[in-house]
Order: sequence, then C-alpha cells, then structure tokens
Amino acid sequence: MQVTFDLPDEVVTQIQPFADKLPQILELGLRELNAISQVGFSGIPEVLEFLASLPSNEAIIALRPSASLQDRISTLVAKNRTTGLTPAEEQLWQGYQYLEHIVRMAKA
Repeated sequence: MQVTFDLPDEVVTQIQPFADKLPQILELGLRELNAISQVGFSGIPEVLEFLASLPSNEAIIALRPSASLQDRISTLVAKNRTTGLTPAEEQLWQGYQYLEHIVRMAKA
C-alpha cells in the first residue's frame, strides 16, 4: 500500500535518514500512541518517569504492565513458540525484557 503525507519540513529532515525504516517507525509509534490511554506502564519512558518520581515502596510493588502491553507480550511469546519473530519483533521483545529487568530491580 502506498500512503502520502504532508509533513513539516523539520519533520522531513528528521526522518530522511530513516526512510528505509518508516514502516517500523509508524508501527512502533502507533503501538505507543494506543498504549498511552491504558492504565499501567506501556514502555520504558513511562517506567523511568515513574521511578524518577521517587514513588513509595507500595507504589513500586503495585506497578504492573498495561493490559495492552501484556497482550502484546503474550502475542510475541506465542508467535515465538510457533512461527518465530521477525527482526523488528525480536528487537521489541528485547526491549520488553529490559523493561521487565528494570521493574524487577526496582521491586527488589
């Protein structure tokens, strides 16, 4: 499918070096945009902002992934067991593993 966008010049300048990765950028951006309205964390920026706010121990223990993030993780796990992950999905999975590591360290 071909899609045409009207973008400000400054955005065009920023994305030109990543022209070959635009589908991946759009996919990741849409996932993050959809996750913003969910309760719980949806990605590394949210976790880091939460931890930077110096929450109470109880708030850290109560920290859970959003429903949409949990669904994405479950989907990746299932796909990895059946057909395998694409390189983009593998990169996303590694990011989720890192995020889980950060949360576990904070809870410890």
